Amino acid sequence: MINNSKIKEPVNMQDPKERIKNFNEVELGFSDENAKKEAERCLNCKAKPCVSACPVGVDIPGFISKIAKGDVKSAYDIITKSNSFPAICGRVCPQEKQCESKCVRGKAGEPVSIGRLERYAADKNLNNLPCNINISGSKEHKIAVVGSGPSGLACASELLKMGFKVTIFEALHTVGGVLSYGIPEFRLPRNILECEIQKLKDNGVQIITNVIVGKSLKIDDLFKKGYKAVYIASGAGLPRFMNVPGEGLSGVYSANEFLTRINLMKSYKNEYDTPIVKPKKVLVIGGGNVAMDAARCAKRLGDVGVTVVYRRTEQEMPARKDEILHAKEEGVEFLFLSNPVEFFGDGGKVCGAKCVKMKIASEEESGRKSVVPIPEETFEVMGDTVIVAIGNDANETIKEASDSIDFDNKGRIITDSETCRTSQPFVYAGGDIVTGAATVILAMGAGKAAAKQSSKYIENQKS
Repeated sequence: MINNSKIKEPVNMQDPKERIKNFNEVELGFSDENAKKEAERCLNCKAKPCVSACPVGVDIPGFISKIAKGDVKSAYDIITKSNSFPAICGRVCPQEKQCESKCVRGKAGEPVSIGRLERYAADKNLNNLPCNINISGSKEHKIAVVGSGPSGLACASELLKMGFKVTIFEALHTVGGVLSYGIPEFRLPRNILECEIQKLKDNGVQIITNVIVGKSLKIDDLFKKGYKAVYIASGAGLPRFMNVPGEGLSGVYSANEFLTRINLMKSYKNEYDTPIVKPKKVLVIGGGNVAMDAARCAKRLGDVGVTVVYRRTEQEMPARKDEILHAKEEGVEFLFLSNPVEFFGDGGKVCGAKCVKMKIASEEESGRKSVVPIPEETFEVMGDTVIVAIGNDANETIKEASDSIDFDNKGRIITDSETCRTSQPFVYAGGDIVTGAATVILAMGAGKAAAKQSSKYIENQKS
């Protein structure tokens, strides 16, 4: 039965006044009734434009039709044929720019809530751990994966399904990469991430932490240990700064450092000794999802005023619309068409930013409007803490892993776009270390592709 409603089914959420006092998940997910009604909005189109817009090719109408029939286990099985981590993707993927943007329902109303339905199916099945992964046969070859972020986890999962013996090498003491240190618990609860990772462990993936490939080990060391291929998914974890005066003042953080102190080191909890400035007025520089995460974390540190300073207009903000809305609901303020040119302080401690007003200059080929400063229009905005969230670059450490891998002038690994191969035989790379900072689901797509290509290459070498 088709539900002809033009609007999405509502989802339960924490009240904004309450949620800024905790780090619990903001969205509480669909009820069984809401999920069924939302699933019944899907028209099950023959062309399936939503599927072509999904970076990992999930059969979206297929799994939604199962939810509409109340068969959530089959829905989960359909999703996990293409996406090994639906509980994660259902929460953090920018569906409005991908699958939902192509939904036919969106032409005369709101698109189907594909992401929330994916999350619903995943959450209903995560309670069934241990969860066996369908592994086709057993292969003698060992493959190493460098990095346990979304791309590394996806590659490991796909290789596991093919029967390979997989070991993940992670530089940090905690598994998950950006999913762990970068995304706050109110968007991605740690127990959800841990459940998804536990599935891999239960089915044979070995994960070794505190190993920095490039320092602790080289790529050639991995081959000497018997690994037949290596997939590099070390991400783009080097924070980008503005290179303006005053960035060295105490109280100026990169978003990476700030979020790591919050997410991994639990600095918001009194029982933890993690050092962090207890702010009163925070300035967050940037307009992406990382900026929204930083701003919303700062709001949860107590009675804190938070202002996001962004050089373009709200329409150009790359952050998800839901994240911007949630930030506004939580009391985050926004200062658009403004850009810091200097941070000033007192006694070595930051006190605020000198900003210049920006104006729209022209429209770029991408459709985004370019902006330029208005030099005579400057002003000051006060803040005892500044969080710079303007993007990330590749960490230079991975360059020390091998002399045989080619890098571009931005420190990213150069690969063949079709095969994910690097210039070193049997070494593959994907995710942010190749593309620069992008989305979780695009990184996962690269991991899937690399698993497929490395498997082909190894099998061809045998024959």
